[in-house]
Order: sequence, then structure tokens, then C-alpha cells
Amino acid sequence: MEQTLILVKPDGVGRHRIGAVLDRLERAGLRLLGLKMLRLSKSQAEDFYKEHHGKPFYPPLIQFMTSAPIVASVWEAPKAISQARSLMGTTDSLKADAGTLRRDYGTNNRYNLVHGSDSAPSAQREIGFFFKPEEMYSYGDNDWQN
Repeated sequence: MEQTLILVKPDGVGRHRIGAVLDRLERAGLRLLGLKMLRLSKSQAEDFYKEHHGKPFYPPLIQFMTSAPIVASVWEAPKAISQARSLMGTTDSLKADAGTLRRDYGTNNRYNLVHGSDSAPSAQREIGFFFKPEEMYSYGDNDWQN
């Protein structure tokens, strides 16, 4: 099984799209392992996006990601990363394929609703950034019946 991090960005939270994102991932067969809402501090956002430091879009990205709460979630499936990225669509919402989250709910390249891990090493780092091991849960489909 593979795990991935998905963030609903401030535009998705502010436009009431949290449920739509979670529903789309869940209906696609990904299993939710962890979920939390938080507001990133400037230093947290800078640390999370440190690989983009020095790029022209970095300052506006930090400002955007600290402007309102986000929702962080961890998902699991055999090919969770590629599956989630396919559901999200390309970064620029205006160029994303029809039926993807970004095409359906994003508005442009910056306000594109979601962030998702792009590789297994990124997923491991990103999940660890937002979640302690005890904040994630493993369960079976019928565990609630016990």
C-alpha cells in the first residue's frame, strides 16, 4: 500500500469544497487515514515549500497558504499518489482535464484547490510534516461491526 498527503488549500476551504474533495478521493477507493484542519504560520509554510524558495511564485505562495485554514489529509491505496494526482488534475486549473478536482473547483494556477504529494519520498516527508504516527489510523471496512 502507498500513502499520499492531500491538502485542501485556503481557496478550497473558503469556497466550501472540503467535502467535495474528500468525497471524490473516497469514492475513487482511497482510504482516509488522517484528517485535520489547521492554519499554517509563515514559518511552517516556508518550511513546507522550502524547495521553491527563490522562485518568483514563492512569496505569493507563502502569503496564500497562510491566508486561511487548510485541511490536511492522508490517504492510502495501492497506487495512492498517481491515483490522487489523476483525480486532482494538472496544476493550472484552466488547463486541467474535465472532471478533475482542479478543473471542477479551481480557478487558476494559484487558486487550484488542492496540493498532493508528487512522489513516495515527498509523501513521506509531507505526511511527517503534518501528522504524528498516533494521528493516523489503520482500519478495515468492517471494523465498526466488532
